[in-house]
Amino acid sequence: MVTTESGLQYKDIKVGEGPSPPIGFQVAANYVAMVPSGQIFDSSLEKGLPYLFRVGSGQVIKGLDEGILNMKVGGTRRLYIPGQLAFPKGLVSAPGRPRVAPSSPVIFDVNLVYIPGLELDEE
Repeated sequence: MVTTESGLQYKDIKVGEGPSPPIGFQVAANYVAMVPSGQIFDSSLEKGLPYLFRVGSGQVIKGLDEGILNMKVGGTRRLYIPGQLAFPKGLVSAPGRPRVAPSSPVIFDVNLVYIPGLELDEE
């Protein structure tokens, strides 16, 4: 387990073989987001498409931004995100999903699928 200066903790489940995303680049990632009890409150897998966002630009919670920056394409990582890097105001989830309390820690399992424009699609 690695703990960063901000308090983010992460553990690599699988280290990727590809490049790491430069700040400002768009990334495609799959994620499963959980409250500390393990209940899922959001998942890109259920939507059937990776989530696209510009890394390091504040489009996602701070803990996800920080946690994906030194990942490599193809890697999977579990992020233990403290409340101050998650949802300071809380999050109302979809019906049937647990609510995220303000400044509550969350857990993200994230897989960095690809970085559009940085590598050729090898499929």
